[in-house]
Amino acid sequence: MSNRIIICEASEIITTGLYEIIQGISGCDVVARVDTPDQLTEKILSTDANMLIINTNLLGFTDRNLPQQLKKEYPQLTVIALMTTYVEPSTLKPYDGVIEINDTKLKVINKMNQFAHDAEKQDKTDDVELSKREIDVLVAVAKGMMNKEIADQMNISIHTVISHRKNITRKTGIKSVSGLTVYALLNNLIDENEVYK
Repeated sequence: MSNRIIICEASEIITTGLYEIIQGISGCDVVARVDTPDQLTEKILSTDANMLIINTNLLGFTDRNLPQQLKKEYPQLTVIALMTTYVEPSTLKPYDGVIEINDTKLKVINKMNQFAHDAEKQDKTDDVELSKREIDVLVAVAKGMMNKEIADQMNISIHTVISHRKNITRKTGIKSVSGLTVYALLNNLIDENEVYK
């Protein structure tokens, strides 16, 4: 599986260096480069990225929870901290890994391969069953609800609903609403009289 990577870094020199290293790794493709975190949501959606490398210094006090928020919104996303200065170890807990500014090219390649391997393993684990939230979304879809209705009912964003629907499709292999409805019925997730006629 190809890893679609976004680099979020303000320094063009660092971004270019990372880009050159990563593009040389088999199965890795840098799909976007942004210099501020406020462009991330749009880029993750438009590129279907599954990996993000972000400089921890770009996150101020107000966005320090961004890694957790992104992983909640996009469960497929591996978030990697890019450390260019000293960072408190506790700050790095929400990240799936760390690349340091003084890492050698070989070390970056090894780390990227490890991140990709861990993400693939996680995907396989995820394939086994739907999460509680994915089941909730699946039931809502089977009942004939639209994305906006589901988002309003569950108090989540439309982007999150779409992300859950992508994961449901990936895990079940079913793309159509009618197919998902049959799946929900067969797995006793809904009753026949709950399906909108």
